[in-house]
Amino acid sequence: MKGWKGLSLFVLVAVVALGLPMAGDAQQCPKGTIKLVTSWPMQGAMIPEGTAMKRAVDIAVGHYGGAVAGYCIQVVNMDDASPTTGSWDGTVEAENAQKAVADKDVMVYLATYNSGASKIAQPITNKAGLAQVTPANTYPGLTKAGFGPGEPGIYQPSGKINYFRTHPADDIQGDAGAAWAACLGYKKVYVLDDRQLYGKGIADVFAKKAKQLGLQVLGQDGVESVDIDFRALLTKVRASGAEMVYGGFVIDSGGVQIIQQMKALGMFPKIKFMGPDGLYSPGLIDQATPAAVNDNVLITFAAFPPDQLPTEVGKKFYKDYLAKHKEEPIGWALYAYNAAIVSLDAIKRAGAKDRAKILEALRNTKNFEGVTGKFSLDKNGDTNRTDMVAWVVKDGKWKYLYGISGDMHPKNCPKK
Repeated sequence: MKGWKGLSLFVLVAVVALGLPMAGDAQQCPKGTIKLVTSWPMQGAMIPEGTAMKRAVDIAVGHYGGAVAGYCIQVVNMDDASPTTGSWDGTVEAENAQKAVADKDVMVYLATYNSGASKIAQPITNKAGLAQVTPANTYPGLTKAGFGPGEPGIYQPSGKINYFRTHPADDIQGDAGAAWAACLGYKKVYVLDDRQLYGKGIADVFAKKAKQLGLQVLGQDGVESVDIDFRALLTKVRASGAEMVYGGFVIDSGGVQIIQQMKALGMFPKIKFMGPDGLYSPGLIDQATPAAVNDNVLITFAAFPPDQLPTEVGKKFYKDYLAKHKEEPIGWALYAYNAAIVSLDAIKRAGAKDRAKILEALRNTKNFEGVTGKFSLDKNGDTNRTDMVAWVVKDGKWKYLYGISGDMHPKNCPKK
């Protein structure tokens, strides 16, 4: 394994000193430097999302003045995508995680974006006792039992919790999506997924809840992200009598092509498409084209519009992001900021450059104010918040509709 200066072909590392104090400033940072490492795709379809998340972490560190508990804070930005595919790569992610745990200045691993990547990284960080706070993973089995054999214990070789998330997992999101579909009056759905941990995971949750609510799940098929022609499959879906397609995808795993080809086959507007937060990105609209997605694509995501965040923390983040970058934060930038500030708060409470103490501080996070409200981290490392929001594409832009939940059908459905 190469050191920090010997970077592999697949890993891009940018080390940036942030905020007011500089590393080595005896007055501001008498105790030295603490590093936060980020790891998510920064190539291909993920460039807008990855860039916004990176900016959010930078703003979080700036809000702490660039120093915590007498230590200068440095952010090390790593890319876990393969330059060949532009998508996350398990070998690259393992290399990133190993480099992070090997550097004794690294106290928090802010990673990963893709749940499948965390399946690889989490055992590495867990064994090393390094805190891992994800800005985006939602697969439930990373923290909860009942979703895959041996989960979540297989990701925790030390037997202790080192992995945390500040956003709801897919057991909450999938249920909310199914309840929303039922509230909208859909009776027959066809489920597709990308066969990856996140995509298949949330598709399974949606399908299970849909059946419980009395919807007919006419079929469930997985596709490979490298495939580009889904017309035969979609022709089968149309012939099934489905009124809605639910797609468990992220932006670069086939969802864009599914939507494009549904449009080409004339399936819209008779058949709608619903998907999870992995598709909540400006890139979906740009790549699938507004003509395909307008009024036809419904998305669930665990956040309010950035200009309507309910807390002072959220409002300040939005104001400062907009002022600095002249555009609104998108998608998972909100939770990248959340992940960063809860990590910085844990370092502050620990008061030491000590992985074990910082981990303990994270485990004891209670009533912490984030961008969407106050939250606590439970014994599994999960947030106690259950925010979930319905989005649709209107006039080529994402439009917020209303809050949703898995228990809203039939008595508490939102007004159409």
